[in-house]
This record gives sequence, structure tokens and C-alpha cells, in this order.
Amino acid sequence: MDSLLSIFAQIDDPRDHTTQYDLSTMLFLALAATLCGARSCVDIADFAETNHADLGEIVDLPDATPSHDTFSRLFRLIDPEQLETCLRDFARAMRQGLGLGPANGVVAVDGKRMRRGYERGRVSVPPLMVGVWDAETRLSLAARVNNVGNEVAATLQVLKTVSLKGCVLTADALHCHPEMARTVRERGGHYLLKLKANHGPMLSAAEAAFAAAEAAGSLRWHETGDDDHGRIECRRGCVLPAPADAPAFPDLAAFGRIETERTGTDGKIKRTVHHVVMSKPMAAWRMMSVTRRHWGVENHLHWPLDIVFHEDDARTRKNNAPGNLSVIRRMALDMLRSHPDPRSVARKMKRAMWSKSFFHELFIYMR
Repeated sequence: MDSLLSIFAQIDDPRDHTTQYDLSTMLFLALAATLCGARSCVDIADFAETNHADLGEIVDLPDATPSHDTFSRLFRLIDPEQLETCLRDFARAMRQGLGLGPANGVVAVDGKRMRRGYERGRVSVPPLMVGVWDAETRLSLAARVNNVGNEVAATLQVLKTVSLKGCVLTADALHCHPEMARTVRERGGHYLLKLKANHGPMLSAAEAAFAAAEAAGSLRWHETGDDDHGRIECRRGCVLPAPADAPAFPDLAAFGRIETERTGTDGKIKRTVHHVVMSKPMAAWRMMSVTRRHWGVENHLHWPLDIVFHEDDARTRKNNAPGNLSVIRRMALDMLRSHPDPRSVARKMKRAMWSKSFFHELFIYMR
């Protein structure tokens, strides 16, 4: 826990000199409460008051605990970039405690809106969190809040804060543009970006290349299938080197195509075709695996943030508070997931609330 408190101590306290509670202490209380199911600053304050004696054994607490207004004001004022830096330091400390080196596999980047965290009159522009997520370990690497809904700009900013050496970065078609590709390569990684009609010339070049290869009979496929959840799904993937006449794109090396045929429980068949651009040639099976791993960011990061931590229902909306509290939730999610207990994240959260010893065990990987 000393390591965690030292990470929080790096943040400049935005409050005046009359403050009664140490900033590191308050951030620790917020994280501890979130580990035990707190959803709001009111919950955090109630958790601190209820567990005053036990928490006082870990951090210095006066006779009274902070009110919900005190927590709310703090999260509104904290510089989000400094708390985001804490998240990166936290991720490194967590990986070190788990015996993990730097990320070196599939890294997914994706945005997530906090749907009820909007200011009055801006219902169409809720805050947006862009996360950089290690698909191999299912741990966050970085995050960046953007209050104007510009996911592209926020993504480029957050990528410049992480090393991608040895990684393949995946993203949806929104990010299939030269600046994204250039940034990924500058950070030492390779990219695999989904390709759609928003990059029309590139998509046309990919479709023409695959059509020519099919006509020549030189296309080689890799097929996979499964029958989970009562549906039958067959996927076929292939990879071609990028032709010389393809539109200019930083370090473009190959195109990939995945055809999916899904038979639903009602017997209806749905067929889709997806294309990707790559800076590194891959075997078809590898391309399909990397593409499939990307969607883990939805299933293993965004889904628990919404379903377990109820982030979409959070009404915290003023100033920097929505993004700062989202960072705290991501820290809590990583800590709960890293504990070797096979229970789900939701069950671990309840156990942390009910068991003092289990609560302390969640911090053992912070070195």
C-alpha cells in the first residue's frame, strides 16, 4: 500500500492550504471504496465513515472522515493528466508485482462514453474515455479523457504517453488514418486497423487486390468456426501484400480480409466481410487471432465498467470529476482481476466488502 500511496503523492494538491485531509489519503479511500462497490462520492464518504477504524490503520485519518462534498470537490479539481500519469505508474507497478514485463502482444485502443456524465444542455456530448488496453493480460496501460467527444485527438494524445515496442496495436475504422499509423510506428509498434468506407480509396484498393487474387486462383484461406451461444459461426481469413498502387499510408505492408457467416438460433444466415490494413505481414490465422483479440476491450474492460461498476449510470458530471473517477474504476478493476481467486470481478468486489483479509490481499501485487 505504501507504493500506491507514493504514486498518489505525485499529484499536485489543487486545494488551498487549509485542507484537513491529505490528498493521497483521500485517493486511497476512493480506491478502497470502489473496490468494495462504491459508485459515487456519496458512497465513498459512507464507506470511509463506516470503516473509519480499519482504514485508520492504513492511512492517517483524523476523528472525522471526509464528506461527500469534499470528495466531489477534490475530483472536480484534480488535474486529469496527472491522475492519468498515476494510472500509467500504477500499471507498471502492478505488472512488476505480477512478474510481467512491458506489454508485448496485442494492444487495443478504443473509446468509451460515460453516457450520464454530461453537463446540462450537452446530452449529445457525454465525456469520452479513450483506453489503451493490453489484450494479453487484460490490464489497462493508459487512459485519456476528452470532454468534447473527439476520440481521434484523445487517442493520438494518449498513445504518445506509452511505449508500443513489440506490440501490435488494433483499433476500429475510425482510427484508420495516416496520423494514427505514423504515431504507432513512432512508438515502436505495428498496427492492424479496421478498414471501412470512411477511407474509400484504400478500401477500393484492398477489394481490387483480393478480387484479382481470386480471379488468378492464388488466394489462400484459413478457416475457423464455433457453435457457442446456440449459433454457428464460420470465419475465413486471407492476407495479401499491399499492391504498389495502393494509396500512400505510413509503412503499409499488407491487407487482410475476414468473411464471416453466422447462422442464428432462428436459422437465418448473416454474412459480413471485414478488411484490415497492417504494417507487418502476418499469416492469415494470426491476422484473424489479432482481430478477434481486439474485441476483448469491449468484453473485459467496457462491459465490467458498465455492468459491475455502473459507470454508464454515474451522474458525476462537473469539471474533471467524470474522467478522474473513471481512472479510479480502472485501477480497481485491474486489482480485482489480478487476484488469483477464480471468482468473477463482481463476486470479488462483494468479498472485499465482507472480508477484511481479502481486501488486504488485493494490494499484495503493488510493489
